[in-house]
This record gives sequence, structure tokens and C-alpha cells, in this order.
Amino acid sequence: MSSSHEIPAIDIRDLRVDYEHFTAVHDLTLKVPAGEVFGLVGPNGAGKTSTFKVLASLMQPTYGEVVLSGVDVLEDKEAARRVIGYMPDLAPVPRDLKCGEFLRFYARAHGLGNAKQCAERADECLEEVALTDHKNHWCHKLSRGQTQRLVLAKTMLHSPKVLILDEPASGLDPLARRELRSTLRKLASQGATIFISSHILTELAEMCTSICVMSRGKLLASGTVDQVRQQLGDDSRSITVVPLHVLTTVPDWIRQFDGVADARIDSGSISLDFLGDEEAQANLLEEMIRRGLRMRSFTEKRSSYEEILIGVAERSRLS
Repeated sequence: MSSSHEIPAIDIRDLRVDYEHFTAVHDLTLKVPAGEVFGLVGPNGAGKTSTFKVLASLMQPTYGEVVLSGVDVLEDKEAARRVIGYMPDLAPVPRDLKCGEFLRFYARAHGLGNAKQCAERADECLEEVALTDHKNHWCHKLSRGQTQRLVLAKTMLHSPKVLILDEPASGLDPLARRELRSTLRKLASQGATIFISSHILTELAEMCTSICVMSRGKLLASGTVDQVRQQLGDDSRSITVVPLHVLTTVPDWIRQFDGVADARIDSGSISLDFLGDEEAQANLLEEMIRRGLRMRSFTEKRSSYEEILIGVAERSRLS
């Protein structure tokens, strides 16, 4: 008999979402363990928001199964909503409430106790998102980043087991993103599972323990950032070797080395286009040392996360 922690926090099977003649999500199957900060990344039109709306019980899919923390979202929406915290992209806030009032209102709506208990929980969530000093500020006067943090605080009020966050870092400055990252990791360490989307892969690489990539409704890859890079066929890198003494030509043995696609002299440095794996790269460095090539530096540069995502989008448009 499986223990509860072995049950996936998010279990999506064969999920399909159609809008008349357009398919937004193509038979998505995905499992996310409890305690993960899991990122969903993809260009606009990838199917991220449609997926999140189904998970949040706000949309009926064409077909498929969605189970969150053991609760079937499509069969029991009320039970599902007790374990879900959903934060849509650019969620509105009221003009006639202050931040503390806004959170206390939702705390009462969630049935979190009497007025005192609701106020205490509201204060805790304001502190979690670094908005304690804004407790008595009008909601509509917050900056965009502050508004995002306030909505996140609302999403956290009832201590949901699964947080579904659609573009939560939108509009946040670097300091606020760092605070958000810290908050999400703390929630995950306490047992919550975070499912977070963005079209900016760099943001998710910084925040998430694992990610998946979607394009035009289809799942292309999932795993750690490095695993996703490999699955998308973008494990190439540039290696720059700066020799201690200037070379005018690249030694033939380097050109012929396994994994070296191209080699050239560039401003006194040896520039390599390298397609080998980590083991092959280590072998290359070892062979350079064995052959007496004295180096001042040996550095690698891989495609940036944004370059990978741009490549995904371009391939999708051509397919």
C-alpha cells in the first residue's frame, strides 16, 4: 500500500482542451511530486493558461483526468478548491478596500475562524510577501509588483496543498523576484506544491526545482533545467581556450577530437563548437593537459534559456 507522500500532488492524464476548431492543449500527461516548485514554460499560445484554468476547476476540458493531492478536480470541484490556491495573471484588486481588509475578507470567505483568527492569518500572509508596511494602504494604489504580492498573499490564506500561479513574477523588480523565490521555496519546504507558469524561462530556472516546456498545446520536455535542455536537443556549447602562449593554428588533434564540431583561432584564443556530453568535455580538457597545452583559462558558454525558448517558438511556427 502506497503512503500518501508517494501520491503525486499533481496528476494530469490525457488532458485536452478545445475551443471550437482550435486545440489549446493536446493530450497532456504530467505528474508532479509533492513539495516541488514546478515550472510550466512556453511562448504565448502554448496552452499554459488553459491548462491552469482546468487545474483550478474554472474550465471543463474536452476530456482527460486531473487529480490534485488525491482529489479529482473534474468530479469534485468543491473538494478540489479546498486544496487549490489559484493566482491568475494580473488578477484585479478592489478599489474600496485596504490591503489588510482585503485579506481579512477572503479569510472569512475561506472560513478560517473568527474575526481575530482571520486578522492574524491575514497579517501572517502579508509578512510572507513583505507587505506588512502596506497593511493600511489602499489596494488600488499599490504598484504592479506590490499588487502581485498581495494577490499571492490572498492565494496563500487557506494554506492550500497546491498553488497554481500564472505568471506571478510579472512586473516584479529583481528584489521582489528574489523575495518571491524565497517565499515559494519556503512554502514548498512546508509541503506545498507550486505549479508556476511563465513565458520567461530564466525566471523559472531561478525559481523551480523542475520544469516542463509546452508549445502549441503539446508537452515537449520535462525534468530539471539541464534535462530539458538535453531533451530539446540544445546541449551544444561554445568552449573558449586561452593558451598561455599565442597559437596561430589549431592543432589537428583538437579538430579531430570526439565532440568538436568546429575549431578556430579567434583573437589568440581557441574557439570550439562542442557537441559532446559532460564526459567528453572532461576528456577534452584532460587530453589538452596531457599533450602539454598550457592554458590560462578553459570556459564554456551554452545557449541561454531565452535562446532555447525562442528556438522552440520558431520550430512551432514552422511545423
